[in-house]
Amino acid sequence: MIAVLGLLAVGFYALLASRNLIKVVIGLQLLVKGAVLALVLAGTANGQLQVAQSLAVTVIVADTIVAVIGMALAVQVRRRTGSMDVKRLSTLRG
Repeated sequence: MIAVLGLLAVGFYALLASRNLIKVVIGLQLLVKGAVLALVLAGTANGQLQVAQSLAVTVIVADTIVAVIGMALAVQVRRRTGSMDVKRLSTLRG
């Protein structure tokens, strides 16, 4: 339980304190990993470990897709603005 709270706390801190897109994506990854760990712990406590593990694998796959898209977005923002700052996203025009 302490590991779950630690991962969630570090993830929230990374989201709130950082303006760098890479750090924001890493913070989101930490938040999701904390949620997956909590899901597996709840499945263990409830006696349905197999269901929790299958849900955890599904969440990990979806989270990986989100991370890849986030990193691709960060690369494109870096190419267009020359910076990884989140505030610079408002200067992009489509």
